[in-house]
Amino acid sequence: MLKTIALFGTSADPPTAGHQEIVKWLSERYDWVAVWAADNPFKSQQTLLAHRAAMLKLLIEDIDQPKHNISLEQELSSWRTWETVEKAKARWGDHTQFILVIGSDLLNQLPRWYHIEDLLQEVQLLVIPRPGYAIDDSSVEKINQLGGKIAIASLTGLNVSSTAFREQRDPETLIPPVFAYIHREHLYDKCQHAAPKRL
Repeated sequence: MLKTIALFGTSADPPTAGHQEIVKWLSERYDWVAVWAADNPFKSQQTLLAHRAAMLKLLIEDIDQPKHNISLEQELSSWRTWETVEKAKARWGDHTQFILVIGSDLLNQLPRWYHIEDLLQEVQLLVIPRPGYAIDDSSVEKINQLGGKIAIASLTGLNVSSTAFREQRDPETLIPPVFAYIHREHLYDKCQHAAPKRL
């Protein structure tokens, strides 16, 4: 029987309570969940990758994991998802089904990704619906035409975002350990000092 591994890389800056909900949901459905912080070549002025990886580690540690099946796999990080999947194959071997998890905001970009047709042969795609980013039939059809196997998650991400935190400084967007880390490391100017409540 194939082992199922969900691959969830994120350029979130900072990772939010919404990302934590996604990771929890994945852990209930797959044998293993590999998480890492990634740089996004389409974004400028990102917080150092080391800080974002440290915040993801705190986010994972804050999850109650009955199956103990979530890990930070920072060595998988790459600008090119194709390279990430090649690293995952080397790490876990061939008797594994890889599920590549992306937000619905990335669906339109996907056909332009590096080695996309080869990538889609190696993974099943799982799209997480995000508020404000509808999944349209034409985008799904393009993935199908490229040979992709696509599934839509039954989870809708929380209506919180990293951008909203950076712009509005709303601590409710984050889990308390991540908020405390940001405060301690003096990340994101003018960060509010009110501690977030548990969502």
